[in-house]
Amino acid sequence: MTPGAITYTRVMSRWEPNARVRLERAALDLFVERGYDATTVAEIAERAGLTKRTFFRHFTDKREVLFGGQEIMIRLLVDGIAGARGLTTPLDAIGAALEAVASVFDLDRLDVVRQRQTVIDANVELRERELLKGATLSAAMAEGFRQRGLSESVVNVAAQLGQLALHSTFVRWARPDNERKFTDLAQETLAELKAATAALDSTE
Repeated sequence: MTPGAITYTRVMSRWEPNARVRLERAALDLFVERGYDATTVAEIAERAGLTKRTFFRHFTDKREVLFGGQEIMIRLLVDGIAGARGLTTPLDAIGAALEAVASVFDLDRLDVVRQRQTVIDANVELRERELLKGATLSAAMAEGFRQRGLSESVVNVAAQLGQLALHSTFVRWARPDNERKFTDLAQETLAELKAATAALDSTE
């Protein structure tokens, strides 16, 4: 192979279409091995066989490896709630939202999600960022309920219930022993939530 061919091969390997996935997996492996704070972007790129420039084409910083894609979640939640058709209750709309975001939680990515959660749980700053993400998703659900024309008091309660349902389902889905689909767990969580809210209005 000529030197020119070798250079061409190296360049092509750096531009493979799965570069984002390679960077994500390399970053997570390093975060687990060395810790989030001790890992640099240069080390992530090197582990993935790519360049720092390629890293910054896909992520603004190393934190985005853990929290990227939030815009997609927001859109799915808002559209899922606002677009739920028929005479549905707020809890039914929450069910529609959970079904809408199920595409993000594919079983094929379960190992990646578990790695991500391990990294976040080990870092105070990242745990705080995770709480902020939860508040952002709750606000997105509130917007979906507003688009349904609900009163602000109902919007606030429904959004909090929606965030609770989303978080509870995610925790169950990401457990080390789980092999069930996100949608199945979401239905189970929603049924429990409906039973709990009904009990609040019970005189027994």
